[in-house]
Amino acid sequence: MLKGQVVKLDRGYPLVRTEDGRLVRCEHATALVKGEQMRAVIGDWVEAVVPDEHDKGIIEAILPRTREFVRKDPTERALPQVLAANFDRVLVAQPLSDMNFKRLERELVLAFETGAEVGVVLTKADLAESDEALCAVREQVRDLAGPAAQTVVVSAEDPASVEAVRELVPPGTTAVFIGKSGVGKSSLVNLLVGNEVQETAAVREGDGKGRHTTVSREMISIPGGGCVVDMPGVRGLGLWDADAGIGAAFPDVEEFAEQCRFRDCRHENEPGCAVRAAVESGDLSEKRLASYRALRHETVEVKERREEARRMRGEKASTTRGQGVGKPRKGKKR
Repeated sequence: MLKGQVVKLDRGYPLVRTEDGRLVRCEHATALVKGEQMRAVIGDWVEAVVPDEHDKGIIEAILPRTREFVRKDPTERALPQVLAANFDRVLVAQPLSDMNFKRLERELVLAFETGAEVGVVLTKADLAESDEALCAVREQVRDLAGPAAQTVVVSAEDPASVEAVRELVPPGTTAVFIGKSGVGKSSLVNLLVGNEVQETAAVREGDGKGRHTTVSREMISIPGGGCVVDMPGVRGLGLWDADAGIGAAFPDVEEFAEQCRFRDCRHENEPGCAVRAAVESGDLSEKRLASYRALRHETVEVKERREEARRMRGEKASTTRGQGVGKPRKGKKR
């Protein structure tokens, strides 16, 4: 029996680096995937065997994970999809010259939900219109990400900025890069490694956008640092169990919500709503509250679909109970 870590996923076949340094292409044992449909993902530690006269190893067990990066499976109504496991940090990449703040909010929720440390890497800083524009975007991102996430601005023309990213991935740690196709993840990995380990496509001069090239998930060692996983551009970012991630990504809203009269306040027209009061006083933006409510509503819908799927399978309902509207917080009067 061999023990090793999945360091690459290519067309469904895991490449496992064994404890003695060998690389073994593997497939999954039928018994492993038949019941729970569980498959090894990048970063997983597994146990495998290599039968005589067999061209691949066979993964027979996936060891317990320290953490997972999970999204709702875009092809299913009520199933999670694990994209990576056993990492220490999630680095969210966004192009500074073409920011998508709505997507960044969602990416931060998913990143914080993992329980790992979180950072935001603003790429393609050399395409910024001016230093003033660069600083303005950086401050907006810092305000959105909060003090728990470190924000780094990167330019291929500034070696110091690349070193700042390297410091986020110290030796013995693993970081997962997430971001939409064309944001410059692969180019940044090449800068960190010092050579072209990841294929990149030509970039249009006008907007700095390029064609997506990364098609497999791979764990890459960084000289003087740990390992990074360059994830293929993820289009769908459906939330799964994201309550903790939303709370971490929107700590300001959560703090105001703690002061609401009702513990299940929806922050609409309920009396004693501290969140609405914060919006009216200018301490919280209406736009940020709208994003918070939309993401909360999405998680509720996912839970309802999951319960429906359980009922259809004849399983017992979840122990999670819904809260009725209008219940005052303990110690508060209506």
